[in-house]
Amino acid sequence: QVQLEESGGGLVQAGGSLRLSCAASGRSFVGYAMAWFRQVPGKEREFVGTISWNGGAAHYADSVKGRFTLSRDNAKNTVDLQMDSLKPEDTAVYFCAADQWGGSKETEYEYWGQGTQVTVSS
Repeated sequence: QVQLEESGGGLVQAGGSLRLSCAASGRSFVGYAMAWFRQVPGKEREFVGTISWNGGAAHYADSVKGRFTLSRDNAKNTVDLQMDSLKPEDTAVYFCAADQWGGSKETEYEYWGQGTQVTVSS
């Protein structure tokens, strides 16, 4: 069983940056693809990006490509999401997810964190 806990959310002005972190515990983190999703009230959870088990490959939603960057440290069991050039439309609750196979769909992930709020003011 993998437990995930997000941190680093908050309030930032448009154009600013935030760095989210997801800490995994409970079992070995190695071998799991990790992803970030986000959700606003009344809408479905949206894929943000995913990173392979060894950090060798990362894929992003078009809406964040070039602004957000994923990284992971398997020794520390963490995966980070660096968010730059933030826009008001990035405002959402951001969730960390883990799965042995991964992908870009919410249904492809077995483990989820509780989420952290990111608010970008205009």
